[in-house]
Amino acid sequence: MIIDRRDALKRAGLLALGTAAWSPAALTRALAQGTSPQGTAPRRGGVLTVQLNGEQRVLNPAIRASTGVYVITSKIVEPLVDLDQDGKPAGVLATAWEAAPDGKTVTFTLRQGVTWHDGKPFTSADVQYTAMEMWKKYLNYGTQLQLYLEAVDTPDPHTAVFRYARPMPLDLLLRALCDLGYVAPRHVFEGTNVLENPANTAPIGTGPFKFVSYERGQHVIAERNPTYWREGFPYLDRIVWRFITDKAAASAALETGQVQLSTYNALALADLDRLKSDKRFTVSSKGLEANAFNNTLEFNTRRKELADVRVRRAIAHAIDVPFFIENFIYGLGKPATGPIPSSSTAFYPDTSVPYPFDPKKSAALLDEAGFKRGAGGTRFSLKLVPIMNGEDVPLLATFIQQSLQAVGIKVEIVNLDTAGALSTVYRDWNFDLATGWHQYRGDPAVSTTVWYRSGSPKGAPWTNQYGWQSDLVDRLTDEAASELDPGKRKALYAQWVGAVNDALPVWMMTERTFLSATSRRVHGDHNTPRWGSADWHDAWIEA
Repeated sequence: MIIDRRDALKRAGLLALGTAAWSPAALTRALAQGTSPQGTAPRRGGVLTVQLNGEQRVLNPAIRASTGVYVITSKIVEPLVDLDQDGKPAGVLATAWEAAPDGKTVTFTLRQGVTWHDGKPFTSADVQYTAMEMWKKYLNYGTQLQLYLEAVDTPDPHTAVFRYARPMPLDLLLRALCDLGYVAPRHVFEGTNVLENPANTAPIGTGPFKFVSYERGQHVIAERNPTYWREGFPYLDRIVWRFITDKAAASAALETGQVQLSTYNALALADLDRLKSDKRFTVSSKGLEANAFNNTLEFNTRRKELADVRVRRAIAHAIDVPFFIENFIYGLGKPATGPIPSSSTAFYPDTSVPYPFDPKKSAALLDEAGFKRGAGGTRFSLKLVPIMNGEDVPLLATFIQQSLQAVGIKVEIVNLDTAGALSTVYRDWNFDLATGWHQYRGDPAVSTTVWYRSGSPKGAPWTNQYGWQSDLVDRLTDEAASELDPGKRKALYAQWVGAVNDALPVWMMTERTFLSATSRRVHGDHNTPRWGSADWHDAWIEA
């Protein structure tokens, strides 16, 4: 077998740590000795403690797609593929794949010699069951992605053949499976109520770490998997995820060394800004590039006032997004032009901000819709439910409340924990407005179009649960997801963006990137574009 320089670096654990400044002779010695560019071999052992600012109570990424889930269980449960250091899909539980010319059949070769944490062998039966019974039925983004998946054939234990009724672009499927391709053990779930199975909070996977315990409101603990299929990994003995919701306490925990990592903007923005100048830490968006995100405003169109698109447009015109960005989130972002961010060059339609701040136009639209100011200047009242993804969400909720009051709309903010807000908005539909985050994952069909297409199961988080439906948007969504020609796909998504910006069932307000704060004692970190949601098998920590 021929091993190239890049593969050798990976095997030595060096690529993640940087080699650009090394001389050829020094690099050769390092490869032979297994040392890092700092002259220190990756340390085996130790505990990495991670701060999280909330919990979703679900730890099964095969039924709940969310960074709040991935940041924990991607270390325990593995996907078919993930992104490599160059941002390209690379095999994890799958080792190879091939698509038929018509795009309707995709064959995956599965990794051999992999066992579940309970000792059972991983086989194609697990992939078949997970795809058909979890991704297709319950996974909040998977239901749309796998809408036209008809069957998964298993001709042998290490081959899974996905058969679609409509073409499935291979590039789309591979990128999607990084987030929507986590595999669950069939023998644990089959014959049970999938949504109530205990393994949803005590996951059994194939990953580098094994689940130990979950104490609600306190922590999740996972320990090294001694039979992990990547020989010699992981380096860490244990990972502890601590739920620290108080912003001051979270920052203090990082600065005193009680935790070594906080990711996905879990710290106060003021502290992230301050810690940039502290030499003990790295504050950066590196390793999170694959998760661009937006602040959102979702409209429940079952409400009479919000069923009128003029009212939705009036609400958008009433909110000064540039002011919010500059004064509330330290200038970290820009106004969005739609659901596809400008960083997605393969799909971004070059367009302008559709609803710039214009309170006079807002008032005129409300008058035109027949909702004139009444006693005390109020037109009507709305209930706003913030989904507390991060510190900026309640700030934005208050800013929306104040902005809409200026044009005669009274807003009541209903504050709930994350799990309660998700149930209230997406299962109970007990809201008028909701605000939170949308994440873009490299292709609009992965986790974006599902916010607009009809047909998602009731209760699926971050999907269209607004009582709104458009035949045009549904058609464009399906056609773009099935188009094999890249140029035609981009053109279809340009039409799609125009249609959803016009109808505005959801307003993508900002375009942003996440930040992590990491102790410099941590190594092998942030070396892939979705590292926060990756497996951390090669991460290690100084004593």
